[in-house]
Amino acid sequence: MKPKNDLNFSGGPGALPECVLTQLSEALIEVPEMGLSVLGISHRSDWFAAIVSELENNIRALLGLGTHYHVLFLQGGATQQFSMIPMSLLPGHTSPAEYLHTGYWSGKAIPEAQRQGSVRVLWSGAQSGFSSLPSDAELPFSADAPYLHYVSNETVEGLQFQRVIGRNDVLRVCDMSSDFLSKPCEAEQFSLIYAHAQKNIGPAGVTVVLVRDEVIANSPAGLPGFLDYRSHASTHSNFNTPPVFAIYTVLLVSRWLINEIGGLESMDRINRQKAALLYRVLDTSDGFYRGRARLEDRSLMNITFNLPSPEMEQGFLLAAHAAGFSGLGGHRSIGGLRASIYNAMTLAAVEKLADFMTHFRRKK
Repeated sequence: MKPKNDLNFSGGPGALPECVLTQLSEALIEVPEMGLSVLGISHRSDWFAAIVSELENNIRALLGLGTHYHVLFLQGGATQQFSMIPMSLLPGHTSPAEYLHTGYWSGKAIPEAQRQGSVRVLWSGAQSGFSSLPSDAELPFSADAPYLHYVSNETVEGLQFQRVIGRNDVLRVCDMSSDFLSKPCEAEQFSLIYAHAQKNIGPAGVTVVLVRDEVIANSPAGLPGFLDYRSHASTHSNFNTPPVFAIYTVLLVSRWLINEIGGLESMDRINRQKAALLYRVLDTSDGFYRGRARLEDRSLMNITFNLPSPEMEQGFLLAAHAAGFSGLGGHRSIGGLRASIYNAMTLAAVEKLADFMTHFRRKK
C-alpha cells in the first residue's frame, strides 16, 4: 500500500491541514482575487503586502504579543538563526552567552555561536544520551550573561521543556521550531523566538522570528544586510525576494488555528490527547515499546521509542509502510522509531497508529 497523506508522521516537513492543502491546490492554479498562480505573484504586490500584514497580526493575536515585537518571516531556517543571534547579541560583551545542550539541535547551535564570541555551555545531557532535561537546581544562571539560548522541544530525542527557564534580567532566546503555535506560550518572557515552519505551521522555506524592539535597536553596526534584523524589520520581511508560497501557506495555517481550531488552548488540548494515546501504548506494552525520554520531560510533539532489537524495528517500519504509515523512522543520529504528531496530525490518524502498534505487539 502506498503511504497515505493523513498518516505522515514525519519529523519534518510535517503534515499540513487538509483544508490548507485544498486551498493551496487551488492557489497553485489561481488565487481568486488575483487571477494568477500564487507561484507567479510578485512579492512587491499589494496582495502580498496584505498577506504579510495579516500574518503578522494573526501571530500576535495567537500569542498575545504587543507591537513592541517585530514579527519577521526570514529564510535560511533555524540554521541561519544559529549565526544571526550571536552576531546580533554577543559583540561588545565580556561575559559569555549561556547555552543549554539538551539534544541534537541545541548541539548544532553552540559551535555557530562560538564562532562569534564566548559561550558557556551551562548544562549538557550528552553523558546520559539526552534522555532528560535539567531541573532548575542544575542551572546556575549568571546575571552577567548577554543572553540565554535553549531549544524548547528537541525533535530528535523527544524532549520538551514544560516551563520557561532563565533569569528575568537576562535576554531569553528560544528555538521553538518544533512546538511553535502548538500550545499557549508566555511569549513576552522572551526577547527573541525563532521557529522554522516545516513542523507545525507550514512548508520549508520560511522561518518565523519574533524579536523585541530593544534587541533590534541594540544590534551592532556593520552587519551584512541580509544578516541584520533591522533590514528585515524595516521592510516587513521584504528586504530581498521572500518565499511567497511558503509565507502564504503559513497564513492559511494561522487562519485554520484561529477559525477552525479556536486558538492555542484548543490546539494544546488536541495535542495532549494525541500524545496521551501513544504514550499509553508505550507504557502498557510490558517493555515491548521502550520510550527514550524521562517521563516528566516527554515531548508532546515527538514520541521517540525503541523495540527489543534493531531487526524488530525494521520489521515494524516495513509493516507500518504496508499499512499506509510513513515517517516513523527515528532520526539518523540515533535510530529507533519516532512518531511526530504536529498540529495538523489528526486525532483519528493517531488512533490508527495506536491501534497498529497494539496489534503489532500482539503478533510478536
